[in-house]
Amino acid sequence: MEIALRAVQDSDLPVFHRQMSDPEAVRMAAFGPEGLADPEAFAAYWKRLRGTSDVLRTVLADGTVAGNAAVYGVAGEREVTYWIDRAYWGRGVATAALRALLAEVPERPLYARAAADNGGSLRVLAKCGFRETARARGFANGRGREIEEVVLILGSGSGER
Repeated sequence: MEIALRAVQDSDLPVFHRQMSDPEAVRMAAFGPEGLADPEAFAAYWKRLRGTSDVLRTVLADGTVAGNAAVYGVAGEREVTYWIDRAYWGRGVATAALRALLAEVPERPLYARAAADNGGSLRVLAKCGFRETARARGFANGRGREIEEVVLILGSGSGER
């Protein structure tokens, strides 16, 4: 399967909305944005994101929109995030997409966060060179309660030069 990244297009938003409204994916991701079930609110959220200096990319798997990936935040504290359609879980799409994003955005350090029980995402991050630096507790919108999350770093302090 060929994985590629491209700039987010308006036509991607309804696909993202479907992907990011999948109850199982929302539960697994745990810390995703809340209040975006309404397509108009979702479109407004992405309009705001697209007006920032964040690096936002559509993930394509053999030319089909498979999700999105981004680097966001202020310099020195920037984080990576990604959302892959459940139909592509376990097929290497997230790992390939994150590697492509990291090649496009060479600045380090970069941070990531994942629910402590999201083994798939933690494996993706580890394969891409992220190392655990801390654990914290936070309210997870996708679960409606506080859960443990893992904080990871790539670059300074992670063993990468």
